Amino acid sequence: MVDSPFQELLDATPVARDERVIDGIRTVWFAYGDPAAPPIVLVHGYRGDHHGLETIAAHLAGHRVIVPDLPGFGESAAPADTGIDAYASWLVAFVAAEAPGAPVLGHSFGSIVVAAAAAAGLDADRIVLVNPIAQPALEGPQRILSRFTLGWYRAAAAAPEAVGHAMLSSPVIVRGMSLVMTKSRDRAMRRWIHDQHDRYFSAFASRESVVGGFETSISTNVGHYAADIAQPVLLVVADRDDITPLAAQRDLATRFPDARVAVLHGTGHLVHYEQPDQVAARIRRFLAEAPAA
Repeated sequence: MVDSPFQELLDATPVARDERVIDGIRTVWFAYGDPAAPPIVLVHGYRGDHHGLETIAAHLAGHRVIVPDLPGFGESAAPADTGIDAYASWLVAFVAAEAPGAPVLGHSFGSIVVAAAAAAGLDADRIVLVNPIAQPALEGPQRILSRFTLGWYRAAAAAPEAVGHAMLSSPVIVRGMSLVMTKSRDRAMRRWIHDQHDRYFSAFASRESVVGGFETSISTNVGHYAADIAQPVLLVVADRDDITPLAAQRDLATRFPDARVAVLHGTGHLVHYEQPDQVAARIRRFLAEAPAA
């Protein structure tokens, strides 16, 4: 295992594992920090698990940071339905059970899940979307890669079980994705990011979970729900994001009733690894804002 550049902080952050059945799905989550502190819920991206957001959690001292594994990923059980409405229903139920009224953050695919849940009545006082998916994946700057990935996933779904699973968890595919999205030039940082992806990017519950989740991730985007989200929204975006360009993020912000944008420079879609301290700083400023009249 490769140590994180933030390992000292991670080692000093208390963490507790818990699980229960949420919306019919055995759900595992991890809570970081002081159990008595105000809660905030973080929702990770596609194919990741709670590990991807724990460095942001460690930078949010003074909060109880709750990070569930999405259904079908990490330690959570596979869902019967991988449609966006099912993910949103699960998140509404999870927040109602564990942190009603708390701020909720979603990264990447998690931004779509959070946005859909917020539009469906999520009990959260504020919404934070990190590297939100602002436009259809098959129309964005990585549309060729997205189409290739869709074809690869569908081929894996049609193959025999063992072959399909091997295709989906291929170390070559995982490392290629990691190389494309990592922007840091720091060698220690790059080694850690690649190790994180090698360890956790293939921790999915079933072939159906990962294929169905991908099809959902490219079939919708945050823009579909923006107008129906009443809570104040913070978009934390990056100037080198390969998934959604900065201009599309600024356009997305105009679709919410109440939104603001924080731009991080010199990083891309992996801000949760490369600049977790900066993400946490923007979150703190946002949470400190006075409520709108």
